[in-house]
Amino acid sequence: MPTTPKEGLDAHDAYALAIDLGTGGPKVGIVSYAGDLVRHEFSPVETRHLDGGGAVQDADDWWRAITTMITELVASGTVPTSAITAVSITGQYASTVPVDATGAPVGDAVLWMDTRGGPYARKRFGGHAAGYDARTIATWIRRTGGAPALSGADPIGQRLALQAREPAVTKAARWMLEPIDQLTMRFTGVASASPASMAVAWLIDTRQPGTFTFDPDLVRRSGVDPRQLPPLGPTNRFIGTILPSVARTLGLAEGTSVVAALPDLHTGALGSGAVRQHQGHLALSTSSWISAPVEAKKTDIVRQIATVPGLTPTGRLVIDNHEVGGLALSWFRDKIWNTGDTTPPYDEITRAAAGVEPGSGSVIFTPWLNGERSPVEDSRARGGFHNLSLATGRAELARAVLEGVAYNSRWLLDAVEKFTSCGLDPIRIIGGGAVSDLWCQIHADVLDRRIERPRDPMFANLRGAGLAAGIASGTISVDDVADLVPVERTFVPDAANRSTYDRIYGEFTKRYRADKAMFHRLNSR
Repeated sequence: MPTTPKEGLDAHDAYALAIDLGTGGPKVGIVSYAGDLVRHEFSPVETRHLDGGGAVQDADDWWRAITTMITELVASGTVPTSAITAVSITGQYASTVPVDATGAPVGDAVLWMDTRGGPYARKRFGGHAAGYDARTIATWIRRTGGAPALSGADPIGQRLALQAREPAVTKAARWMLEPIDQLTMRFTGVASASPASMAVAWLIDTRQPGTFTFDPDLVRRSGVDPRQLPPLGPTNRFIGTILPSVARTLGLAEGTSVVAALPDLHTGALGSGAVRQHQGHLALSTSSWISAPVEAKKTDIVRQIATVPGLTPTGRLVIDNHEVGGLALSWFRDKIWNTGDTTPPYDEITRAAAGVEPGSGSVIFTPWLNGERSPVEDSRARGGFHNLSLATGRAELARAVLEGVAYNSRWLLDAVEKFTSCGLDPIRIIGGGAVSDLWCQIHADVLDRRIERPRDPMFANLRGAGLAAGIASGTISVDDVADLVPVERTFVPDAANRSTYDRIYGEFTKRYRADKAMFHRLNSR
């Protein structure tokens, strides 16, 4: 049986090994069931970008990095091994890992940004209704709230591409799993998933909460192999216990529980503390999103916003995505700012940006470096600097990047608030980008919303995974979470910057419409 905290044990005294599999690499932390982050480690992994829109990682790299970090954390003695009663996993989703019967990968992990499945998705689902066949899209939205992405950047597109392009890998695979479910299987030996982890496969009829089977008609329409779909079960539960061999390798007690994995969307809500109805959070990570818990199933197929199974059996979360969020600053640092042999710290860039007046000298940066998904779906869109002059320097470009990502957030927020029929204010901000006071203040000014930053925003998903363990054990409830996540600082909009940012934002939203035809001419494939 899974290990659970002793009766009466305080949630601050029971711990999970929390794993956050980000696109840049996994983080591992020791986190209490109340969300107290005690210690953490990070290990980068390589993303290989392939011709034709491919983006893959080696899932064995994840496992080696995670087991090394866990071994070190457990051996550190930071908390007694007996107090570590669970493993809880979160991370990137809308990705696919082909694995054998033991959970070991038999091919590359295909990431959420991989668009090689686009031609297969468009051939199967395309038409004239927002790009889709009208009957197909109506059926999918009615049952699931979403539909396969025409860009191919989701599990259906990825699996169609694997079946067509890599038949040997497809044949060798017993299961096709989301990365977080693949890691769960490496710990337990059990193939499993939930409506949350499989939400954007769009193969579960979510009209009635508590559905734990794939819709056979949608599976048939999708063209994926139903034999490779993992068994479904509820969220907020223990899958089982870690394998004895894994326990010995990591120095953990046999019987340590493993929690049903959650996407970073869900642990972002938990880790931000924004778990009440219409309480918004904004993630400023590799990608970016704006989400909130809502009551009802709803879809805006044009703007690529929907709801998915949420934090409770009947709850739902808004789902959307910017393909590039904090990654824009990483790109700028590595490709433009860096002129030496050593990688400069982000603080160097933000200090320079802070010396530039709001508006960046009217320079506009569009952060669509890998296409866009919400509020427009266009894998061919590309980023750029606009309105440069001879007076433009690196500092102006740096601030323009920060402001451009914020303009993109406002573009999404406008759509999300129409979708939810309510204003989101305040908004909790999490992710690596939220560490920057300047970037948080720019978001407050551009969005004209109070921005609340919780403690340790970069590790909000680790905190969320720890809280998920507490919920699965029954030690805490989802309702308790809002009071367990403290706000470190609130950023209030500066009215003096309102007119500047409103003026430039008005131009920002016109850029996509002005350049869309060019994007499609230059980036067709």
